[in-house]
Amino acid sequence: MSVPDPMDHGYIIAPNPACADLSRRVQGVDETGAEAALSVVEERPLTIYLNRREIVTAMTIRDYPEYLALGFLANQRMLCPSDKVTGIDYDAESEVVVVRTAIETDHEEKLARKTRTSGCAVGTVFGDMMAAIEGHRLPPAPLRTSWLYALSHKINRTPSLYLKAGAIHGTVLCQGDRPLVYMEDVGRHNAVDKIAGWMRAGGAEAGDKIIYTTGRLTSEMVIKTALMGIPILASRSGFTAWGVEIANQVGMTLIGRLRGRRFHCLSGKERLICDADPATVAEDDRKHHRKGAGA
Repeated sequence: MSVPDPMDHGYIIAPNPACADLSRRVQGVDETGAEAALSVVEERPLTIYLNRREIVTAMTIRDYPEYLALGFLANQRMLCPSDKVTGIDYDAESEVVVVRTAIETDHEEKLARKTRTSGCAVGTVFGDMMAAIEGHRLPPAPLRTSWLYALSHKINRTPSLYLKAGAIHGTVLCQGDRPLVYMEDVGRHNAVDKIAGWMRAGGAEAGDKIIYTTGRLTSEMVIKTALMGIPILASRSGFTAWGVEIANQVGMTLIGRLRGRRFHCLSGKERLICDADPATVAEDDRKHHRKGAGA
């Protein structure tokens, strides 16, 4: 099987379902007792260090460990925008990634205050979640409905590990109607952290971007997206009430249950530009449905 060229779909980074390290075939039986083999996702631990301090061990598919570590630390505010990263070292054998900075910082207080989140594969947020976004306000970016329909169509038809093996979430950084960077992982928080790491490493602008995710629009996802400076968050899945409250607080446009021609906007409706007739948009066929899309 050939490796897909991400630029065939207009991506800077696209999923690579052909990578042998990300999934494997497992033999079993089906409901009739007949032998059946399935592709299943490889899930492995990855321990993240900041300089000499062990921070967290995450369960991940480990396809972009450096971006995951950098984005996780940035989203937890353990790396400030002014902190100079001098190196990122990944050792596959020991399952460790070390992010090194020019000046070490003591994060004992944050490490002592953990909040377990609702993220799949057990997300963890350190410190006071709400303190990080107190007074935070996102730029009032417009959102065209034609962009939503175009992004949904392109992303859901992109070859992915989800379509090959399931049991995985995807997060895509977009600009207008163009998907740019498509990351997958067993937890949606990991996938968005990889996006944050890529943006931090390359110095990408955030104010004109959109995050598209396959996971639920929880408080964690809204906070991470807000702290990245991205004003629009869209998902095929549903909302939590706290996620909606925070989105309204920071001025984020929040789109959920985006499927075919249908969606709901529960925050930022004043920034929504309805420039596409839903009647002209094709419904998704069952091949591209994701479990929980209507949740």
